[in-house]
Amino acid sequence: MEHACVSSLRVLWLTLLPAVLICVLLFSYLWTILWLRPERIRQRLRRQGVKGPKPSLLLGNIPEMRRVQKQLAESDHQEQQEAAAGGSHRFSSNYMTALFPYFHHWNRVYGSIYLYSTGNIQSLFVTDPDMVKELANCKSLDLGKPRYLQKQLGALLGTGILTANGDLWAHQRKVIAPHFFMDKVKGMVDLMAESANEMLVSWEDIVDRGGGSAEVVVDEFLRNFSADVISRVAFGSRFSEGKEIFSKIRQLQVAMAKQDIFAALPGSRYLPTQRNREIQKLSASIRDLILDIARRHEEEHDDPPATSSASSSDGLLRSIVEGAKAAAGAFSSCTAEDFIVDNCKNIYFAGHETTSTTAAWCLMLLASHPEWQSRARAEVLEVRRQQGQKPVDADTIRKLKTVAMVVQETLRLYPPAPFVTREALRDVTLGGLHVPSGTGVRVPIALAHRDPAAWAAGGEPDGFDPGRFANGVAGACRPPHMYMPFGVGARTCAGQNLAVVEIKVVLALLLPRFELALSPGYVHRPAFRLTVEPGSGVALVLKKLC
Repeated sequence: MEHACVSSLRVLWLTLLPAVLICVLLFSYLWTILWLRPERIRQRLRRQGVKGPKPSLLLGNIPEMRRVQKQLAESDHQEQQEAAAGGSHRFSSNYMTALFPYFHHWNRVYGSIYLYSTGNIQSLFVTDPDMVKELANCKSLDLGKPRYLQKQLGALLGTGILTANGDLWAHQRKVIAPHFFMDKVKGMVDLMAESANEMLVSWEDIVDRGGGSAEVVVDEFLRNFSADVISRVAFGSRFSEGKEIFSKIRQLQVAMAKQDIFAALPGSRYLPTQRNREIQKLSASIRDLILDIARRHEEEHDDPPATSSASSSDGLLRSIVEGAKAAAGAFSSCTAEDFIVDNCKNIYFAGHETTSTTAAWCLMLLASHPEWQSRARAEVLEVRRQQGQKPVDADTIRKLKTVAMVVQETLRLYPPAPFVTREALRDVTLGGLHVPSGTGVRVPIALAHRDPAAWAAGGEPDGFDPGRFANGVAGACRPPHMYMPFGVGARTCAGQNLAVVEIKVVLALLLPRFELALSPGYVHRPAFRLTVEPGSGVALVLKKLC
């Protein structure tokens, strides 16, 4: 009996041993990933004097972020509304206090450089000008985009130019960036003007039906305009051909923006939730549509119709396709189809979503500051008069100095992306600080753009004052690297020239036709949906001038 019992226990132990070993290994792995590795990073930075809120065991500072948001968001939002009612800073107050109150709070408590944690991700929050300058001047591929972005935003951006690192990113930049150099963008102005005129004609129809004045919510119109521009100048097709892609990318952006960053856990994107299923379905559909356009474009290029004329912008998609072939042979982690799809999605998203959002903020600010609206309009009319009322072209845009200042000030107050984000892919040194591999670096653009020390040469940092840019960025901001609406350093947005010229074209064509005023029903509510956009839309009252 005793022998049989011992044998049974031995068999049971041998049966359970693999499961026990697996549990021990899994626990050890999770303990290392979720605590030991992050704690080593924290210790190395603490020894250098970097402070920050104390993290919890698994969630890091997420519980405190929730608490601070609950405590401060309402009071800071109240202060924001009171500042807006004061007049001079109306609709120009700092949205960081409402959208990211925990960062604003910690910045006051711990200073210009501090460390915080979201789960196992350790990030340095940086507003120190010297360290921002080091970040801007760093050319090393050892400092790249955070690797978690490829996971969190994989459905939207994949491993395209906005999220890739190392040699793959350098290859993507070499393929894509030349198509957005200023000499190329100048040749696109007539296409931008054509798209803008189509949008403005639709507004004129609405205003005419209203007897010379009507309310228009401009956001969707601007989104369609910028999507049309990207289709025309980058892919050689009209917006109607890519309409479904833009619609689905917008749906995907909204779906992903609804994910609670506080509740995100490693692997949660694989759970069969309704939102995850929606994201996966949209991503697959977008992939099929992009590959279909790429295949048809290649077929047309191989055998172009005799009656067609080549577009000056047809080269981008062709360059992406050729770049995909080279990438497939050089990078084992990237297939040719992934290269095409991910970079097209990046260009579609960054090229139309951020531009349309900035244009909406710009019209809102001009509508709420009629003196600057009048000055910009007078400049456009004078330049057009000097040019004999010829169509808006690159020379027209070059001469619009006041319009340029308005756009620069809009980008200062409402940059489309709220942060510059990086990750030390290997140990790096920034501003005398040794940053361990795996550490994130996050620069809040909105705070840098409103730092009183950096913007002392202009008016009040929270106020809308395009005149601060009368002598350029260097005259408005000291040091000038603290102005970063399109990022800093080697990874500055490749499409910034396209975005700025698009907005100038819209203003050059719109201001002579309409007087803008804010609708009484306008609600100022910046919202973070991967970009910072008007949460309730921009409702304007348009009055026809001619």
